Amino acid sequence: MFHLKEEDCGEQEMKDSNESDGGSVNNNNNNIRRKMVSPGAGEHPLQYNYTFWYSRRTPSRPANTQSYEQNIRQMGTVASVEQFWKFYSHLVRPGDLTGHSDFHLFKEGIKPMWEDEANKNGGKWIIRLRKGLASRFWENIILAMLGEQFMVGEEICGVVVSIRFQEDILSIWNKTANDQVTTSRIRDTLRRVLNLPPNTIMEYKTHNDSLKDNSSFRNTKITL
Repeated sequence: MFHLKEEDCGEQEMKDSNESDGGSVNNNNNNIRRKMVSPGAGEHPLQYNYTFWYSRRTPSRPANTQSYEQNIRQMGTVASVEQFWKFYSHLVRPGDLTGHSDFHLFKEGIKPMWEDEANKNGGKWIIRLRKGLASRFWENIILAMLGEQFMVGEEICGVVVSIRFQEDILSIWNKTANDQVTTSRIRDTLRRVLNLPPNTIMEYKTHNDSLKDNSSFRNTKITL
C-alpha cells in the first residue's frame, strides 16, 4: 500500500473494512447506504466533512474515465479537527510517494473526477512545484481549505497533490469556472497561504477543457 506509513497498514486495513458501507468507488455507489461520519463528543467540527482519496496509475497506460475510476480509492472521511489530525498522521507524506501518485481531499459526496456533478462546470488552479516542496505545500493548502480561509462560500470542491517524475503539482478545484471574481479570489488566497513569490506562474484549466483533451495539466491558461 503506497499511501500508508508501514506501521499503520494493519490498522488502516481494519478501518477500511469497518467503513466499507461508507461507499468505496464503484458503479453501485448510489445503491449503497452511506455511513454518516460525525464529530465525536467534545471534538471541534469542520464546516464540511472531507474525504481522502488516493490514486496511482502506470503512465504508459492511456488514461480514460473508466480506468481512472478503477484506480482511485476512497480512504476515509473526517468530520472534525481531531479526526483530521488522527487520520492525517497515518498518511505517508506526498514527498515520500513514488511513481505517478495522487492524494485528493474533497468535500464528502464529491468525487475527484471532472464529470462529478459538483465539478463539471468548474476548473482548477494549478501550481507546479520543484521536487521536495510537495509535503509542506500540501499541508498548507489543506489546512487553509479546512479552515475556510478562501472565503468563497461553497465554491471550493477539494485539493489534489500530484506526484510526478520531474515535478509535483498542487491544484485546487472550484465549482464555477466562469466566475472570474471567485477564481481570482482563490488565486490570491493561494498566493497568501502558500507564501508564493510575486512572479510565481499560476495556471487555470476548466474541467470541460480537461475532458476535451483528456488531460489534467496540458493546455492551461497561464497568469502571474
